[in-house]
Amino acid sequence: MTEPSSPQPSAPPPSNDELARIFHQIGDLLEIKGELVFKTVAYHRAADAIAHSPFDVATVYAAGERRPIAGVGAAIGDKITELATTGRLAFYDRLRAEMPATLVDLLAVPGVGPKTVRAVWEALGIETVEALRVAAAAGQLRVLPGISAGTEARILEGIEQLASRPDRMLIDRAQAISDQIAAVLASVPGVTRVVQAGSLRRRRETVGDLDLLVETADPDAVIARFTALPDVDRVLGAGHAKASVVLRGGPQVDLMVMPEGGAGTYLVHFTGSAAHNVVLRGLARDRGWSLSEKGFLRLGADGQPVTGAEAELRTMPDEAAVYRFLDLDVVPPELREDQGEIEAAREGRLPALITRTDLRGDLHSHSEWSDGIHTIAAMAEAARLRGYAYQVLTDHSQSLAIAKGLTPDRVELQRAIIAEVNARFADQAAAGACPPGADPGFRLLHGCELEIRADGRLDYEDDLLARFDLVVASVHVARRQTRAELTARTIGAIRSPHVDVIAHPAGRMLNERPDLDIDWDAVFEAAAATGTALEINGSPSRLDLAPERARRAVAMGCVLSIDSDAHRIEELDCVRWGVEQARRAWVEPHHVLNTRPLAELLAWVAAKPSRV
Repeated sequence: MTEPSSPQPSAPPPSNDELARIFHQIGDLLEIKGELVFKTVAYHRAADAIAHSPFDVATVYAAGERRPIAGVGAAIGDKITELATTGRLAFYDRLRAEMPATLVDLLAVPGVGPKTVRAVWEALGIETVEALRVAAAAGQLRVLPGISAGTEARILEGIEQLASRPDRMLIDRAQAISDQIAAVLASVPGVTRVVQAGSLRRRRETVGDLDLLVETADPDAVIARFTALPDVDRVLGAGHAKASVVLRGGPQVDLMVMPEGGAGTYLVHFTGSAAHNVVLRGLARDRGWSLSEKGFLRLGADGQPVTGAEAELRTMPDEAAVYRFLDLDVVPPELREDQGEIEAAREGRLPALITRTDLRGDLHSHSEWSDGIHTIAAMAEAARLRGYAYQVLTDHSQSLAIAKGLTPDRVELQRAIIAEVNARFADQAAAGACPPGADPGFRLLHGCELEIRADGRLDYEDDLLARFDLVVASVHVARRQTRAELTARTIGAIRSPHVDVIAHPAGRMLNERPDLDIDWDAVFEAAAATGTALEINGSPSRLDLAPERARRAVAMGCVLSIDSDAHRIEELDCVRWGVEQARRAWVEPHHVLNTRPLAELLAWVAAKPSRV
């Protein structure tokens, strides 16, 4: 991990990302020092709020304008002002002087927490991941209280995972970078189309390099503009029809120029996976053609391309023409992975994939009452303005203290606020005063994200659970239990008459921690038997269930939900990423619970006790 440092006074004000990195590291350092949890959480929450702020925080604060930022109080606001106006932060510098900055890197090792970092540093002088690996391999950590041989083995396993972690971007970051470059290239005179291709167009959960295709009558102008982008660190190559660059801080971006009127085979070639394209080339060869990005080239009797005056190259204006030429229905980009889509395209049985407009509501969202940022009313209004018929508020339950989980008393207070919000919406609808785009019948439903405790018990009693409109349940703690224990916890929640959805079932965080070790077929069987929905979580850091599991779940008869897990208004749009992963899983609208109208949703919830 590269250590961020306080910006120098002569530098421009730090960006939102730079501010967020500094405050995240302050939170990490405070954790290692053993500060109270609420202090460390405050810095991490502030960092997240700054990173997602719609305005340039440092510039605004340097001008003396203290715009409110959710999660940023007076003390942290003062620190932002100090950074923005002086280029330094004394508190941050003091923290870094108290301990080696490399200690923060140890927190990246799966299974290593702040207490362990502090213990190995103070007792053994360990400051780096490599030193930790050497000590664990030599059995030197087990002399410390609370560290056993098993703990050492898990630390070594975590270091190995860290070392093998792929250097791939989450899909939202990849999309943002690609969008910025595509917008610049689209403004170049002569450009008629820019397409973002590769694994990003297939909507893979994480993305390595970026691929851009540009249709233009002036390739040289596009190449020149591309290689001169301000964020380019180095140019790997540039010719008449293609170029490759590496941006500062990554990733590599490859640009290919498509000829006007002949883009079809380029789009197919640079979108499909290698395996998908191999099958297409085989189909073309069976028909007497060689397929490349440039088009279909006729083959002779010897199987080699025909040359000379009889050579024939057929280009295609669009992707539909390419697939038609091979007697196939058009395969959606998300399915081009050689997972049965070509056979389905040949036989006319490709799925009618779900789209975002099919969703009637969102079953998983949070407010400031637990670990969210915005108020209940603000989250509900934002959902209503998105055209939803319903939104479920699912703040955390009581045992998840770090997320300010709600006690039963707070649940009742929240219930009253939800009733007030719904009454106000109903009054507006009756008066014909709904905002444009809002559903007059919109209803905010009262739910919770129910913790499945380490012993398998649910976090609220049945009589309280029965009063919620909808309950999602999830595992956050005791992740290292055995497969049998984790599976039993999940299935136990599925078999509850009051649990309607299992949220982010694998508990994964992409590029950060592995999935829970669960017997998935046993979970899918129980979910199908009880009609308990399994969530595809739209948070870009989760995207859980993975498409492979979601497809298996549907095949076994499970119903799914696609939710945002929003902790702030902007994150309501994270359903986008969930829908895209569902499309990769061959999911159709009828497979998804929250494509149903409100009345059908509530009837489905009410019938749960009869299904278990």
